[in-house]
Amino acid sequence: MTTPEPLLAITDLSIDARTPEGLRPVLDGVSFALVPGETLCLAGESGSGKSLTALSIMRLLSPSLRQRGGSIKLAGRELTTLPERAMRQLRGGDIAMIFQEPMTSLNPVMTIGAQLTEAIRIHGATDGGSAETRARAMLDAVHINEPARRLGQYPHELSGGMRQRVMIAMALSCRPKVLIADEPTTALDVTVQAQILTLMRELKGEFGTSIILITHDMGVVAEMADRVALLRAGRMVEQGSLTQIFEQPREAYTKQLLDAVPRLGAFRGTDGPPRVTAAPPPVLPAGPILFVRDLEVTYGGATGWFGRGSPPPPVVKRVNFELKAGETLGLVGESGSGKSTIGKAVLGLIPFTGEVVIDGVAIAGLSPGAMKPVRRKAQMIFQDPYASLDPRMSVGESIAEPLAIHGIGTRNERRERVALLLRRVHLTPDQATRYPHEFSGGQRQRICIARALALEPKIIVADESVSALDVSVRAHVLDLLLELQEEMGLSYLFISHDMAVVERMSHQVAVMRGGAFVETGSRRAVFENPVDTYTRALMRAVPVPIPSTIRHQDRVTASA
Repeated sequence: MTTPEPLLAITDLSIDARTPEGLRPVLDGVSFALVPGETLCLAGESGSGKSLTALSIMRLLSPSLRQRGGSIKLAGRELTTLPERAMRQLRGGDIAMIFQEPMTSLNPVMTIGAQLTEAIRIHGATDGGSAETRARAMLDAVHINEPARRLGQYPHELSGGMRQRVMIAMALSCRPKVLIADEPTTALDVTVQAQILTLMRELKGEFGTSIILITHDMGVVAEMADRVALLRAGRMVEQGSLTQIFEQPREAYTKQLLDAVPRLGAFRGTDGPPRVTAAPPPVLPAGPILFVRDLEVTYGGATGWFGRGSPPPPVVKRVNFELKAGETLGLVGESGSGKSTIGKAVLGLIPFTGEVVIDGVAIAGLSPGAMKPVRRKAQMIFQDPYASLDPRMSVGESIAEPLAIHGIGTRNERRERVALLLRRVHLTPDQATRYPHEFSGGQRQRICIARALALEPKIIVADESVSALDVSVRAHVLDLLLELQEEMGLSYLFISHDMAVVERMSHQVAVMRGGAFVETGSRRAVFENPVDTYTRALMRAVPVPIPSTIRHQDRVTASA
């Protein structure tokens, strides 16, 4: 069997970044090929060079980057020396790209229809009809309901999943030969992600487009790839067929990446998270450390938005749960289900009705002064570690700030406490003088954990605290959280839409939809014998990083 000629061939691609110290290589000797009708997954962690490779193909590198060498050929045509005028005709025509964040990729002041028809008119892809007719047909092809009405809407009026579908429709509207999809599902919920991946497979078959799929999610790789190329620190580590990469990886880094992937069902038959230390468990009180009854949250006030109309519906609807000392309650559900709202409400950060009791203190109606000592007992770790830290403050100042606010210790004592906390999260005291931008994403999240621990809380609300991290970094942070729980008896309200991560971390689980709990129970009960159809749908939608069991088959739930 002869190998087909490559549609796209990248040979020895090397990119340098201009820095104050001079040129620094960020991509070094990357080579791979894409054949017609193939899906090639470029995988690797953040900073590995995946997106940089895609931008090089599209000739969209920023002025601070310079191609040092290499060749990029599309159907035998060299792109690196192509005049910009000719390259503009190729972009969106022969090669199209779906960017990671649709809200920043779509023009907020243009309607969906205006943005779709613009590309269709530029490339003359009307199919003999009008650009509007072609645009409606593309929205219909990506399964957006009421396509005629959507053409008149603006990006902010659509959900994240619908915006990503619009991006796919735009990319495919001119029938490109090559589609580059840069982390197209990273920001999406698991069920929406499954729909987008299914859609991309369908459209690949319908339009005959070859796909370069960029991702750090090995479950997505297992679901979508024909071949896989793994990048690390700007270099190609390993490439091969899907089966070879997953079942017979040659490189240690590939094995490490696969081992770090959380697998749904990996903890079947156990009642709690795996132990990560040999430390004896601390003696803890038997009763609940957090008690919530009939919790309800409504945004917009009792008389409706801006004081007009009927009262808005609650976003959290009479929720009840308890959290025991030293245990984790996993709160899982899609975006907009009310998970983060519960996290903010139980910390008294937003108004609520109902009863919230933290370590024996009912917080409803407490004044700021009365609430201050309660806040020492319950802290929060937010999703984005960079946005959570003040870029103008050193790491040591950020960690010490809660101590200063509560008047704890002298300046020297706070400095010693910061050093202890940095060691506690596996960083070093000398890093206290550095600033957030000098750390990686995983290190910044460790700093946020150290800050949360500064007041020695009993409860930590972790709101999507690992969703922005690469898979191996995520594994390290999860292990750290488990280690701290075992040694300090911490209780976690662990908020996530990642079912496999929730299974790994939780003792109890609550599944949310539309502001209410649809199912609650022990980790084993919810994951091994889910009762609600929505819970089962969430589990079926989780990409499984085992290609032989899921390619073109229905996924098997943990309860099957």
